[in-house]
Amino acid sequence: MKTKSLSQLALILSLAATTSWVSAETPKQPEPTPKAAKPATAPQPLTATITDSVSFSTLAKALKAAELDVTLADPKGVFTIFAPTDDAFNELPAGTLTKLLLPQNKQKLRSLLLFHVVAGKVLAADLTNGEVTTMNGEKIKIDIDGEKIEINDTKVFSADVAASNGVMHSIGAVLVPKSLDGFANLAE
Repeated sequence: MKTKSLSQLALILSLAATTSWVSAETPKQPEPTPKAAKPATAPQPLTATITDSVSFSTLAKALKAAELDVTLADPKGVFTIFAPTDDAFNELPAGTLTKLLLPQNKQKLRSLLLFHVVAGKVLAADLTNGEVTTMNGEKIKIDIDGEKIEINDTKVFSADVAASNGVMHSIGAVLVPKSLDGFANLAE
């Protein structure tokens, strides 16, 4: 019996030694599960794209005053905007912007801003030489020379800024429609 007990003890010690040797090994780690790629940030509506940019604070303010901010945020509409920068608005004749932002000039401001908007999503690659009717009913002239794009003789310097409901192209001047007659007769 002692032999049997000793044999069992030897077996237990042998198993214990084997187990401690196995557990001294680096435990096998489970394969990592691949993480799903983070989705790219979805484009925002045009109004949010304009509002979130430091270069377009004047345009954002004007869109709000003309109540076009809601229109350019509508997910059902698709628009292209030739967006004048703050510097472009600063080039307007002295006092013009202040007058345009007055409630009594709201329709003229709307006409001015809609002169920068075309229905549909028009990428730079889709633009062609010629005239395009804007959302205020008047036409703008598009000139393309290689990579250079001009709208009414104003250079597009940042094209194809994507939005969920269209696209924005930055321009360095405020486009003035003929109907505004150079801002004559703005109410004060």
